Amino acid sequence: MIRVLLADDHTILRQGLVSILAKDDDCMVVGEASNGIEAVEKAFELEPQIAVVDISMPELNGMEVVKRIHQKLPDCRILVLTMHEEEEYVIHMVRAGASGYLLKDSASEELVQAVKTLASGKSYYSQYAAQVLANQYTQPDKWSDPYKNLTKREREVFHLVVDGKTTKEVAKALDISVKTAENHRGKVLDKLNVANSAELVKYAAQHKLLI
Repeated sequence: MIRVLLADDHTILRQGLVSILAKDDDCMVVGEASNGIEAVEKAFELEPQIAVVDISMPELNGMEVVKRIHQKLPDCRILVLTMHEEEEYVIHMVRAGASGYLLKDSASEELVQAVKTLASGKSYYSQYAAQVLANQYTQPDKWSDPYKNLTKREREVFHLVVDGKTTKEVAKALDISVKTAENHRGKVLDKLNVANSAELVKYAAQHKLLI
C-alpha cells in the first residue's frame, strides 16, 4: 500500500481527494492536514511515502512545507497539487524539493497516476509544468531564489510580516521575544533590500510569494 498524506486547507476538496485515493486498492490515506504547520508535523509523525501538498495554505505556505519535509524526510516524495500555474511557482516548488506538480483541474485518474508514479521513484509533472522545467533547463540564469540568503527563521518572519502581523504578533507566533522578532525583521528587510513592510509586501507580490 502507498501511504499518502494530504495537505489542503479546503475541507471539501481534501475530502474529495481522500475519496479518489480510497477507491484505488494501492493507496491508503494515513493523514490529513488543513494548514502548513500541521502538514509538517504529521509528515514527521507518520512518515508517509507520498505527501500531496497545496501551495496556498495558512500558518505556513506550501513552499516552506515542501522544503521542510524534503529536508527531514528525503525519502518522502512530494506532489504539489495546486491551482497556481505560473512559471515561478513551478520552479520554486521543484527547487524546494517537490517531485511532482499537478493542477487541481486535472482528472482524478491523473492524481492516482501521479501518486503511483512518485511511489515508484519517478517524477510526475503535468504537461505545462514539464514545459516550464524544460525552459528553465535551457535558460537557468532566468530564475533565481526569491528568498535569496534568508535563513529558515527569517523566511518565517518574512511571511508573517507579509501577512500583516505586527512585531509583537510575530514574536507570539514564533514564541520568541519581541526584540528577537524585530532583529529578524530588520535582517529580512536588509537582505531583500527593501525599506519597510509595505515594500516587503510589494516584493512578495512581484516574486509570487503571496501564498
